[in-house]
Amino acid sequence: MNRREGLRAGLGVLAGTQVLLGLWVLLLPELFWKWPWVSHLPPYNEHLLRDFGGASLAVAVVLCAAVATMERRLVLTALVAYLASSVPHLLFHARHLTPLSTASGAGFLTLLGVAVLLPAGLLWVAAGGAAFGAAGSTAGKADGTAQGER
Repeated sequence: MNRREGLRAGLGVLAGTQVLLGLWVLLLPELFWKWPWVSHLPPYNEHLLRDFGGASLAVAVVLCAAVATMERRLVLTALVAYLASSVPHLLFHARHLTPLSTASGAGFLTLLGVAVLLPAGLLWVAAGGAAFGAAGSTAGKADGTAQGER
Protein backbone atom coordinates (compact mmCIF):
# COMPACT_ATOMS: atom_id res chain seq x y z
CA MET A 1 0.00 0.00 0.00
CA ASN A 2 1.49 3.35 -1.00
CA ARG A 3 1.19 6.58 1.02
CA ARG A 4 -1.83 7.82 -0.91
CA GLU A 5 -3.73 4.55 -0.41
CA GLY A 6 -2.76 4.46 3.28
CA LEU A 7 -3.87 8.05 3.75
CA ARG A 8 -7.18 7.35 2.01
CA ALA A 9 -7.73 4.22 4.11
CA GLY A 10 -6.98 6.10 7.34
CA LEU A 11 -9.33 8.92 6.36
CA GLY A 12 -11.95 6.29 5.58
CA VAL A 13 -11.60 4.75 9.03
CA LEU A 14 -11.99 8.17 10.67
CA ALA A 15 -14.98 9.02 8.45
CA GLY A 16 -16.65 5.69 9.14
CA THR A 17 -16.27 5.99 12.89
CA GLN A 18 -17.63 9.54 12.80
CA VAL A 19 -20.65 8.43 10.76
CA LEU A 20 -21.39 5.57 13.16
CA LEU A 21 -20.86 7.70 16.25
CA GLY A 22 -22.85 10.61 14.85
CA LEU A 23 -25.82 8.46 13.85
CA TRP A 24 -25.76 6.58 17.18
CA VAL A 25 -25.76 9.76 19.27
CA LEU A 26 -28.17 11.67 17.04
CA LEU A 27 -30.75 8.91 16.65
CA LEU A 28 -30.37 7.01 19.94
CA PRO A 29 -29.04 9.47 22.54
CA GLU A 30 -30.47 7.47 25.47
CA LEU A 31 -28.62 4.33 24.35
CA PHE A 32 -25.38 6.27 23.91
CA TRP A 33 -25.85 7.77 27.39
CA LYS A 34 -26.04 4.30 28.96
CA TRP A 35 -22.48 3.55 27.88
CA PRO A 36 -20.43 3.58 31.15
CA TRP A 37 -17.77 5.89 29.72
CA VAL A 38 -20.43 8.52 29.07
CA SER A 39 -23.00 8.13 31.83
CA HIS A 40 -20.51 8.73 34.65
CA LEU A 41 -20.76 12.46 33.91
CA PRO A 42 -24.39 13.35 34.70
CA PRO A 43 -26.83 14.86 34.12
CA TYR A 44 -28.28 13.44 30.91
CA ASN A 45 -28.93 16.19 28.36
CA GLU A 46 -30.66 15.06 25.18
CA HIS A 47 -30.13 18.42 23.47
CA LEU A 48 -26.37 18.40 23.96
CA LEU A 49 -26.10 14.76 22.91
CA ARG A 50 -28.04 15.35 19.70
CA ASP A 51 -25.90 18.42 18.98
CA PHE A 52 -22.80 16.27 19.51
CA GLY A 53 -24.21 13.66 17.11
CA GLY A 54 -24.87 16.31 14.49
CA ALA A 55 -21.39 17.78 14.92
CA SER A 56 -19.87 14.30 14.53
CA LEU A 57 -21.78 13.86 11.28
CA ALA A 58 -20.58 17.28 10.10
CA VAL A 59 -16.95 16.22 10.63
CA ALA A 60 -17.78 12.95 8.85
CA VAL A 61 -18.99 14.91 5.80
CA VAL A 62 -15.67 16.76 5.56
CA LEU A 63 -13.72 13.50 6.05
CA CYS A 64 -15.81 11.76 3.36
CA ALA A 65 -15.17 14.64 0.97
CA ALA A 66 -11.44 14.30 1.67
CA VAL A 67 -11.59 10.55 0.99
CA ALA A 68 -13.46 11.12 -2.26
CA THR A 69 -11.27 13.91 -3.63
CA MET A 70 -7.90 13.30 -1.97
CA GLU A 71 -7.24 17.00 -2.53
CA ARG A 72 -4.40 18.04 -0.25
CA ARG A 73 -5.97 21.18 1.29
CA LEU A 74 -9.21 19.35 2.00
CA VAL A 75 -7.37 16.37 3.52
CA LEU A 76 -5.34 18.69 5.76
CA THR A 77 -8.45 20.66 6.77
CA ALA A 78 -10.40 17.49 7.55
CA LEU A 79 -7.62 16.10 9.73
CA VAL A 80 -7.11 19.37 11.61
CA ALA A 81 -10.90 19.62 12.17
CA TYR A 82 -10.93 16.07 13.53
CA LEU A 83 -8.01 16.82 15.84
CA ALA A 84 -9.68 20.07 17.01
CA SER A 85 -12.36 17.81 18.47
CA SER A 86 -10.41 14.72 19.53
CA VAL A 87 -7.57 16.43 21.43
CA PRO A 88 -9.81 18.39 23.86
CA HIS A 89 -11.99 15.28 24.20
CA LEU A 90 -8.98 13.22 25.29
CA LEU A 91 -7.76 15.94 27.66
CA PHE A 92 -11.17 16.31 29.30
CA HIS A 93 -11.64 12.61 29.91
CA ALA A 94 -8.07 12.18 31.13
CA ARG A 95 -8.99 14.52 34.01
CA HIS A 96 -12.35 12.85 34.73
CA LEU A 97 -11.64 9.15 35.24
CA THR A 98 -12.51 8.94 38.94
CA PRO A 99 -15.70 6.84 38.75
CA LEU A 100 -14.18 4.35 36.30
CA SER A 101 -12.21 1.24 37.24
CA THR A 102 -8.51 1.29 36.42
CA ALA A 103 -9.01 -1.17 33.55
CA SER A 104 -11.99 0.74 32.15
CA GLY A 105 -10.17 4.07 32.42
CA ALA A 106 -7.10 2.63 30.71
CA GLY A 107 -9.21 1.19 27.90
CA PHE A 108 -11.06 4.45 27.45
CA LEU A 109 -7.87 6.53 27.36
CA THR A 110 -6.35 4.08 24.88
CA LEU A 111 -9.36 4.47 22.58
CA LEU A 112 -9.25 8.27 22.88
CA GLY A 113 -5.47 8.24 22.40
CA VAL A 114 -5.83 6.32 19.13
CA ALA A 115 -8.42 8.92 18.09
CA VAL A 116 -5.63 11.51 18.41
CA LEU A 117 -2.59 9.53 17.24
CA LEU A 118 -4.17 8.15 14.04
CA PRO A 119 -5.23 11.52 12.61
CA ALA A 120 -1.96 13.10 13.82
CA GLY A 121 -0.01 10.45 11.92
CA LEU A 122 -2.19 10.94 8.85
CA LEU A 123 -1.68 14.69 9.11
CA TRP A 124 2.09 14.14 9.17
CA VAL A 125 1.85 12.01 6.01
CA ALA A 126 -0.44 14.53 4.29
CA ALA A 127 1.69 17.53 5.28
CA GLY A 128 4.73 15.93 3.69
CA GLY A 129 2.97 16.03 0.33
CA ALA A 130 4.37 12.74 -1.02
CA ALA A 131 0.89 11.16 -0.93
CA PHE A 132 -0.22 13.79 -3.43
CA GLY A 133 2.65 13.53 -5.90
CA ALA A 134 5.63 15.76 -6.53
CA ALA A 135 5.08 19.41 -5.65
CA GLY A 136 4.63 21.52 -8.72
CA SER A 137 4.14 18.55 -11.04
CA THR A 138 1.34 18.85 -13.56
CA ALA A 139 1.53 15.27 -14.80
CA GLY A 140 -1.89 13.61 -14.64
CA LYS A 141 -2.65 10.72 -12.35
CA ALA A 142 -4.92 7.77 -13.00
CA ASP A 143 -7.84 9.63 -11.42
CA GLY A 144 -7.36 12.59 -13.77
CA THR A 145 -6.13 15.17 -11.27
CA ALA A 146 -2.78 16.91 -11.41
CA GLN A 147 -0.11 15.52 -9.12
CA GLY A 148 0.80 18.96 -7.87
CA GLU A 149 -2.82 19.65 -6.83
CA ARG A 150 -2.96 21.42 -3.49
